[in-house]
Amino acid sequence: MRDVDPLSMAEEARKNLGTVLDPARRSALGQFFTPPATARLMASVCNLVRERVRLLDAGAGVGALSAAWVAEICARPVRPREVILTAYELDETLIPALRKTLIACARACAAAEITCTWKIHATDFIAAAVNDLDGGLFCTEHSVFDVALLNPPYKKFHAESRTRQLLRRLGIETSNLYTAFLSLAVLLLGDGGELTAITPRSFCNGPYFRPFRQHFLQHVSLTHLHVFAARDAAFREDEVLQENVILHAVKGVPQQPRVCIVQSHTPDDPIRVERDIPFERVVRPGDAQVFIHLVTDGEGSALAEAMEGLPCTLADLGLCVSTGRVVDFRAQQWLRARPTPETVPLIHPTHFDNGLIRWPKADTKKPQAIVSNLDSASLMVPAGVYVLVRRFSAKEERRRVVAAVFDPATVPCEAVGLENHLNYFHEQGAPLDWMLAWGLSLFLNCSPLDTYFRQFNGHTQVNATDLRSLRYPTRDTLIALGRRVQGTLPAQDALDALVVDMLKVG
Repeated sequence: MRDVDPLSMAEEARKNLGTVLDPARRSALGQFFTPPATARLMASVCNLVRERVRLLDAGAGVGALSAAWVAEICARPVRPREVILTAYELDETLIPALRKTLIACARACAAAEITCTWKIHATDFIAAAVNDLDGGLFCTEHSVFDVALLNPPYKKFHAESRTRQLLRRLGIETSNLYTAFLSLAVLLLGDGGELTAITPRSFCNGPYFRPFRQHFLQHVSLTHLHVFAARDAAFREDEVLQENVILHAVKGVPQQPRVCIVQSHTPDDPIRVERDIPFERVVRPGDAQVFIHLVTDGEGSALAEAMEGLPCTLADLGLCVSTGRVVDFRAQQWLRARPTPETVPLIHPTHFDNGLIRWPKADTKKPQAIVSNLDSASLMVPAGVYVLVRRFSAKEERRRVVAAVFDPATVPCEAVGLENHLNYFHEQGAPLDWMLAWGLSLFLNCSPLDTYFRQFNGHTQVNATDLRSLRYPTRDTLIALGRRVQGTLPAQDALDALVVDMLKVG
């Protein structure tokens, strides 16, 4: 049988399987196959040179990453003498194709005078890895790998799930399969071992991923981050509209002072923007949230310096930001489609209208009122001026941070219910000064802030934690900005010019 390029074989197998794989099962497993261009790019990032290399491919699918790595090392002038490939794959329908790919990998290695052995574990990687790492009193050693190549599954799991309980045996706190895979892979690497993975960017910020970020950066030195200008670039055939990042890290060595940040439109795009930047520009010293910032050009660096040079934290301003208290399904008994004498306004993101809250709205199916009584009182906030920010934006929206002013002058009420898809700024539970609110709204709606926000926020959710992490102008400056408007937001260009002129952040 003639030799076949292992990556071509893996890709052919993936295409052949495309007609028989169950979409519901793929969704349940959080399964997305690695396209050849993405696999080749990931393999090219691996730098490890050793006589004997043990490779971990967890969530291997049809073996595209193992195949790309083998093709990469066989083409290099300095090669290992021996490679050991270990693949984990839970989906039994993929095992025959994975076996063929690994056989092709062994043949390619033999042609390059590299000894290759391989093994497939047709089991749950998380359960197997936890049991390996936490084998109990009679376990003296566990598996150790030199290279881990991962395109982990993407799926959330519940706090009460078996997966969560397994991970807690190792002190790992996370709620998504992809960060669980990365955490375990890091623990399975030996010192000096390399991890290369493609994941969503969502781990870079937000409170849910903070334990993962802390765990990850305690164990590895982050060396390389590759981002894509197009959302669908990395997994185009699966129509995944997700901001992805390829990360490379080395286990058990001190964090290096600089990190390579690369941006390209697609994985095989020959035109790339590549910069070496200080690690402290990626993870800010003293940042309790350990946000990971991805700054891809000099203008982005200058903007980050300007935004982070603003004088105040939210606490310095005496302000707070909270998430709306009304969760629809929990407050169902008090929700009403339209206002009645016993209700107060219930505000949703659909009520945003050019920087103001317009209520009620004629063409919405959302409940627009909530009964005001002793039982529902804890869900209300007192009437007054607040700045509201959408917690979620649609993928196609141009802006991620969208703010609006709630003003009882336009929505008369004695109290108001704010739905859980909103964040709201307040002054220790009390409403805001009118001028301050409008100045804060202008600042939050300006393009420089939105651009800076995207450096660490790689998904469509805007958490209260994200808003607390920002730096702000002084109270006097915000009030001065508020004086420049007359109860409505100016056009975006005029708004940006106003904020940039006053803050010098453009």
